Amino acid sequence: MATVAFLGLGVMGYPMAGHLKNKGGHDVTVYNRTQAKAEKWVAEHGGTSARTPAEAAKDKDFVFSCVGNDDDLRQVTTGKDGAFAAMKKGAIFIDNTTASAEVARELAAAAAERGIGFLDAPVSGGQAGAENGILTVMVGGDEVTFDTARPVIDAYARMVGLMGSAGAGQLTKMINQICIAGLVQGLAEGIHFGKKAGLDIEKVIEVISKGAAGSWQMENRHKTMNAGKYDFGFAVDWMRKDLGICLDEADRNGARLPVTALVDQFYKDVQALGGKRWDTSSLLARLEK
Repeated sequence: MATVAFLGLGVMGYPMAGHLKNKGGHDVTVYNRTQAKAEKWVAEHGGTSARTPAEAAKDKDFVFSCVGNDDDLRQVTTGKDGAFAAMKKGAIFIDNTTASAEVARELAAAAAERGIGFLDAPVSGGQAGAENGILTVMVGGDEVTFDTARPVIDAYARMVGLMGSAGAGQLTKMINQICIAGLVQGLAEGIHFGKKAGLDIEKVIEVISKGAAGSWQMENRHKTMNAGKYDFGFAVDWMRKDLGICLDEADRNGARLPVTALVDQFYKDVQALGGKRWDTSSLLARLEK
């Protein structure tokens, strides 16, 4: 059993912290900007809550975070009442936020100056993956820190991989989002085409999902897409944030992402339709408006 803090109890962090407490058996202290959410978590899972990131992180072996963006991450780490100033030497900070590789490298350096470890460890698998403890975790950092933290991360993960030095986890998550964007647009166009052609979409997917066109998105989203229901999984607002990170990084490293840039604009159209909180499969709604 380790002493653990978890900062950020959103749709991902709330169940992830629960797995650290219940599956991992760790002593967990939680922090959330809305204190009532932290108190609700404690009532459900046990453990304790803290009023600030620093209070939560004090004397802990591991500190996890899952917040909104780069600025939120800086706030809970190096900002006023941030975790870094309170962490003991030798402790490890694991960040599960989807953020930029730039901020990951910045915080890894700041952590090293304080004698603490840092891993950028964004996740894939969505809300369902978090609730079921079967997330994929892409990690950037040094091998010794990774090996120490991995048994704790395993509490909410099905797959955990060290991708390289600081920032490599975030870069891998960018690739993940780039691939998903293209897949979902292709699936949306396929379903749209099939409906216009008068085909039975269920029969079509039953056949083509077993061939080269098959994907997780096809298996898990085609039914709800065909029914015009978009209240499942990862929200369009979050996807646009992630694709923005991808496109900014591409500007820095010289990669060309024409399809990603196009799909990002398609998601902008979905937002204009009122679909900010629809899931990413709602690209079909844009074609059918």
